[in-house]
Amino acid sequence: MSLTMEGVLALAPDDASAKAARGLTSPAKWPLLGASDAALWGECQGSGSKPYQTQVDLSGPAFKCSCPSRKFPCKHGLALLLMRVQTAASFTATEAPAWVSEWLASRNERAEKKEERDRDATRRAEERAAQRAPGESDAAVDEPSSKREAQRWQRIETAAQELQRWLGDQVTRGFGALDAAALQGWRTMAARMVDAQAPGLGQRVLAAAEVWREGADWPERMILRLGLLQLAAEALSRREQLPGPVQADLRTLCGWPLDQADVLASGERVEDRWAVLAAVIEEREGRLMERRVWLQGERTGRRAWLLEHAHGGKGFNGLWVPGSGVAATLAFYPGASPLRALVQQRQEEADVLSLQPMGLTPTQLVLGAEGGWAGEWQAVADRIAAHPFVQLHPMVLADATVVMTDAGPFLQSGQQCLPLALGEQERWLLMATSGGHPLTVAGEWDGERLRPLTAWAGAERAPLWIRSQA
Repeated sequence: MSLTMEGVLALAPDDASAKAARGLTSPAKWPLLGASDAALWGECQGSGSKPYQTQVDLSGPAFKCSCPSRKFPCKHGLALLLMRVQTAASFTATEAPAWVSEWLASRNERAEKKEERDRDATRRAEERAAQRAPGESDAAVDEPSSKREAQRWQRIETAAQELQRWLGDQVTRGFGALDAAALQGWRTMAARMVDAQAPGLGQRVLAAAEVWREGADWPERMILRLGLLQLAAEALSRREQLPGPVQADLRTLCGWPLDQADVLASGERVEDRWAVLAAVIEEREGRLMERRVWLQGERTGRRAWLLEHAHGGKGFNGLWVPGSGVAATLAFYPGASPLRALVQQRQEEADVLSLQPMGLTPTQLVLGAEGGWAGEWQAVADRIAAHPFVQLHPMVLADATVVMTDAGPFLQSGQQCLPLALGEQERWLLMATSGGHPLTVAGEWDGERLRPLTAWAGAERAPLWIRSQA
């Protein structure tokens, strides 16, 4: 199997892991190295008497290591792949030892069971969709499900009425009297939303509380968050009169996820070759890892967002390398401005770690007739008008230069400036790699600042800079 250095390093959770992995690429550190068509494995001598057992399932790629690291993949798994690129002759082609074959067998068994469950769930979703009359809800063909759904909506709507009264009380009191003790009441209200099966509303109450005294403009940002909660409460009070896509957005806002099988069975399908704009992995509470992948269709120009979670160091299936192109069919979640999608079918390459280069040039990734900033801002404005509760927007900005000011880093193009969410180390690294020349930058806009994730120089399709994982 032919691997690439870029593909392997794109898997690193951060720069420190990539650097540490490079320091472990000497075959002398590995008393055992083996390979087969399905996997790589090795034993790396650490500080203890017993070497770490490291293995990589190449179909994912997926990793497992006996080291205590919480990073995924760990430096040993990355080093194993890097060595396969640099010194393939060091690997012995032989039968996998028991600790590798048992792991592969268990992964295959779980994958087969999951595929069977997914097929059954998709079949049931398709059957429900076939039974629906035009305009009829999915729950209408399933009486028990319909009853449970109606009960949950009733709890949510009652909670929204309570939230609306509470919001009025906060505005009446004013923000000048807010203190740490008063904000405890906000946390209580957030907990009540969770109890009413609307955790999404609770999270937004907590997010509004978190801006207290953060920056000189915190009252403005707080009232913006409370205003969106008021809008949500009003929309929930007349939910049944709203169009179906808007109802779907409200359900997502409340933290009530749709079944993935239903999305795969009835979601809008778009087949294209997708350019990978960016991919970022972040750790949430309780060792929960979140991966966000931003795509753009080369033929349709459609933007898409893949959101995945993995717990306990299990990692993610499928490789999405910024700057590469992947042929796939996506199924989009319903909504007034659909952005999130699931991969329904992906045309895998013969080598999963050797993806095709991106077909579009960086400038062609920018929206708008002339590939300017105006097209990107218009797309954001249209999305907010259709779905004002969207928290992250993908943006690709061409002819942009990173500049430092007393107020922090900015992205500048002509007379236009945009504040950036960049740590000190990242900002200097980005400026150094650009050499002060204009870039095409892809990132996430949260309504206040742009978080750069990928940057290209000129017409080069390979990224010049990829942000380290959080």
